[in-house]
Amino acid sequence: MIGAIVGDIVGSVYEWNNIKTKDFEFFDRRCFFTDDTVMTIAVAEGLMNGGRPEDYIKAMKRFGRMYPRAGYGGNFRHWLSSDDDGPYNSWGNGSAMRVSPVGWRFDTLEETEKAAEISAAVTHNHPEGVKGAQATAAAIFLARKRNSKEKIKLYIESEYSYDLSRTLADIRPVYEFNESCQRTVPEAIIAFLESDGFEDAVRNAISLGGDSDTLAAITGSIAEAAYGIPVPIENKAVSFLTGPLLKVLERWRHTLL
Repeated sequence: MIGAIVGDIVGSVYEWNNIKTKDFEFFDRRCFFTDDTVMTIAVAEGLMNGGRPEDYIKAMKRFGRMYPRAGYGGNFRHWLSSDDDGPYNSWGNGSAMRVSPVGWRFDTLEETEKAAEISAAVTHNHPEGVKGAQATAAAIFLARKRNSKEKIKLYIESEYSYDLSRTLADIRPVYEFNESCQRTVPEAIIAFLESDGFEDAVRNAISLGGDSDTLAAITGSIAEAAYGIPVPIENKAVSFLTGPLLKVLERWRHTLL
């Protein structure tokens, strides 16, 4: 989960100011956490509280209303403020950016993918919204179980039909801002596949441009499972968080012991 938070914070200053290079200050003084972090924390709380749809809904609405200016998309912002708890058929990348806790919670891939579907479908019940969350959680699970990048690539391609054969060099020149799962999750996974460490993976994601904080959150969540996170990077990211977020993070860490 921390990997997603790192990616979000580092990418926050480039979402509307895209760069097409890996050469940038990793923690810019202007960095901040966004909705990616808030909703990742909410999914962790929902999961710890039972992992039922109502648990996710309650946690997302609680934290979304606690941090109303975190940068939510229009439809999600309306859902947060509404008394209607029903999903709204979104295929946006929000389902994938927030799913990382699911990738760490379960002992089997089948359980992981089912839980990812539940966490997505409370809002993002469009097939592409569910697919993006499942593919991300599956990649995290496979990486933490020490599967090779080639095995992860083959599984995601075969099960989710994402084209992971492209390279960052292919994608970077033409990639533009896109909030869909189908144009974010494959690119984020490719950024991980081409990396040689955690920080390099996050830099890869941000260098594509586009929805930088979400790309980096998804890539960072997978990279954490594969490489771990250097302690100074983790500590720096955590220093950006505020009390309620830190409280859930501490509880989450204890559940993984």
